[in-house]
Amino acid sequence: QVQLMESGGDLVQIGGSLRLSCVYSETPFNIIALGWYRQAPGKQRELVANLGTYSGRADYADSAKGRFTISRDKSQNSVSLQMNNLKPEDTAVYYCNLKAGWSDIVEYWGQGTQVTVSS
Repeated sequence: QVQLMESGGDLVQIGGSLRLSCVYSETPFNIIALGWYRQAPGKQRELVANLGTYSGRADYADSAKGRFTISRDKSQNSVSLQMNNLKPEDTAVYYCNLKAGWSDIVEYWGQGTQVTVSS
């Protein structure tokens, strides 16, 4: 069973930066995507950034475009999310996600890391 462990969440002021990291315990067969999601209190979990491992294409939520950057380090079995110019609305629990498989896609999730942007 692949385990994902996020780190880097913190309390930060408006306009500040954070870098979230996610390490996965092993490389499952055929990783197709790595991503970051977030869930704010009372809201549904939403996609923040997604990285296609074959295409190398990164997609971002509109709210993240121009401020967040997703990247992968294959040698470290990790995926990171650099977040700049943070806003109060970025406050949420951030979750790492890994999708793998061929015809049957399996998703793995981390336990989440809290990001709080203070006003």
